[in-house]
Amino acid sequence: MEIRLYFQMLKRGWWVVLLTALTAVVAALGASYIVTPQYKAVARFLLSPRNILPSSPGLGLEGLDILGNQTVITTYMEVMRSNRVYRDALAELDRTPEEMEDYVYEIQVLPNSSVIELSVTGPNPELAAAFTNSIGNQAIRFTSLLSEYYRVDFLDEALPPVVPESPQPVRDSILAFGIGLLLGGVLAIVRDQLMTSLDSYRLRFQLDNITGVYNRRTIRKFLEDELTQNPDGVLSAGIIELVGLADIEDTLPTSGYQNVLRQVTATLQKELRGHDIIGRWTDNSFLVILPKTPGPAAKGIFSRISTMLSLPVALQHLDLSIELTPYIGAAEYSLNISIEELLEKASEALENARKNKANPVYVWEMKNPFWNTEAQE
Repeated sequence: MEIRLYFQMLKRGWWVVLLTALTAVVAALGASYIVTPQYKAVARFLLSPRNILPSSPGLGLEGLDILGNQTVITTYMEVMRSNRVYRDALAELDRTPEEMEDYVYEIQVLPNSSVIELSVTGPNPELAAAFTNSIGNQAIRFTSLLSEYYRVDFLDEALPPVVPESPQPVRDSILAFGIGLLLGGVLAIVRDQLMTSLDSYRLRFQLDNITGVYNRRTIRKFLEDELTQNPDGVLSAGIIELVGLADIEDTLPTSGYQNVLRQVTATLQKELRGHDIIGRWTDNSFLVILPKTPGPAAKGIFSRISTMLSLPVALQHLDLSIELTPYIGAAEYSLNISIEELLEKASEALENARKNKANPVYVWEMKNPFWNTEAQE
């Protein structure tokens, strides 16, 4: 399941992966033209017993035993790595340490052998090869007096390299592309998780904590945007007040009060259309926006809502039934009014609904101010 989730994240952020990989390739190619090429010269040396004389066969066998001792090979490596050999090699080449500070040399023993490999890497291939061979010569000269049992000789002298060790544009580009894909994948996943977190936070910031519908600030912004984007459009907005909520807010447990609010929200969502917008307006009221809905059509919708909200709300865990007593005041949008005036007309219609409990739904229209829905029916 997690693999599928990550795959979906990568699929959504494919452009991040591709962009990161291409950026890495471009950076690698750019570095290939900026960085000074480095050449690696390699020489190999063989550690072997000295010539065995017929009169001293035991000397040769002892030399072979010592040759099998890794301490001997390590000793020769340390000799090649010593400052003394380094200084003698510089003197042989008539170079100063400052001139050779860009040259790095490495020494290693090839696995399961008595072969020592010496390499020097630097910007000048001829000088790198000469420096490698010079270090080898000085090490051979110094170690020739160390033991009567074995010696070190050149197996392969260093030759000036033709191809630089670095940069290698093709190799570096392939490597950069692979690293870019991995890094891009990580960035795509992190980006997706951050975006999800931000979207969740943004959504929580827009919603009412209890009911899950839009809060007052957000639904007002929806209304403003709707009127701004469609100034010639048709729209109705209604305030649904539930008097019964005020009566139970301080008497019911918090869980019971929240349960009632959620049942009210579920009823509104069931009775409204998919493009209608619901928001919690006050503690005991909701604002409903009906896009593309004139007053007469809004009349039927709010009447139906009033009927459903008039039904008792059962709280089974408390063995109670709550009467919500809804009142609804709505207003139809007209080109002649602003959002403030629209909400004011809805509030005035709601006040008329409160005064006439027999007719709890009022709709304001330009032609029929404070149109009493049920009276029209």
